[in-house]
Amino acid sequence: GKRTGGHSTPPTRSMSRGSGLLWGVIGVCLWAAAVGFKPVIIVHGLFDSSGDFLTLSRFINESHPGTNVSVIDLFDRSSSLQPMWKQVEGFKAAIYPIMQNAEDGVNFICYSQGGLICRGILATLPDHNVHTFISLSSPQAGQYGDTDYLKYLFPQFMKSNLFHLCYTSVGQRISICNYWNDPHHRDMYVNSSDYLALLNSERENPKSAEWKTNFLKIKKLVLVGGPDDGVITPWQSSQFGFYDDNETVVEIQHQEVFLRDSFGLKTLGARGDLVICSMAGVQHVWWHSNETVYQTCIDKWLQ
Repeated sequence: GKRTGGHSTPPTRSMSRGSGLLWGVIGVCLWAAAVGFKPVIIVHGLFDSSGDFLTLSRFINESHPGTNVSVIDLFDRSSSLQPMWKQVEGFKAAIYPIMQNAEDGVNFICYSQGGLICRGILATLPDHNVHTFISLSSPQAGQYGDTDYLKYLFPQFMKSNLFHLCYTSVGQRISICNYWNDPHHRDMYVNSSDYLALLNSERENPKSAEWKTNFLKIKKLVLVGGPDDGVITPWQSSQFGFYDDNETVVEIQHQEVFLRDSFGLKTLGARGDLVICSMAGVQHVWWHSNETVYQTCIDKWLQ
């Protein structure tokens, strides 16, 4: 009898080890649920679609297991040329239910033109619960460059004369014209830009105080960009730097919108909630699928 008893102990031990392993796995799952990684909402850029963000979704789920990642499938490809306010309303309607189901809030990763759409959402949605807003190589201060996109869209124009189209009511029905910022025609930009000039409070806007309050509900703003982008022009626009009328880049801290705290940048800076993450060697189309970018500029902010 004793010998049988002796033989019965190893299986019991291994079973308890097995159940320990099982409880460990359950513990990790419960920990993930308790830590409750916030849902991540991804908004794509010009000519993209939701399918372009599978790699980024994988990075997020590898480093933050169980995170609910929503890549919003709206205004894909050529539809991304539709007016910015129209896109803001569409994305807002799709995103709002996700926010309502996230009691601890959500995180935004918004790429390229999508970064400006997300600003429009944050400004105009009083009860948003966005914790971290990651702007991934987005022309936050506007765009002014002879890029492949420009040649493709407006073959008969160059950066120097696109203002003739963009700063008209017809032009303002095209997304890129909503944030086209010609440093040599500043008055025309301020008076004609129906989107960026309003968001920046560069044009008189009766809702500017309300929009600023809404925007400042975010806990962190992370501005990601770099010198080898090749599309965002100047590249510093991804971090709110932009050209003066000599096409010399003026960095964020010397920009009027920062100094006047037009929509909350200076407040975020004073709070310690403005993060600037620059990386060389990354071309525009790779920001969302480069693992080093993810580990350096995105991962740690998705808590």
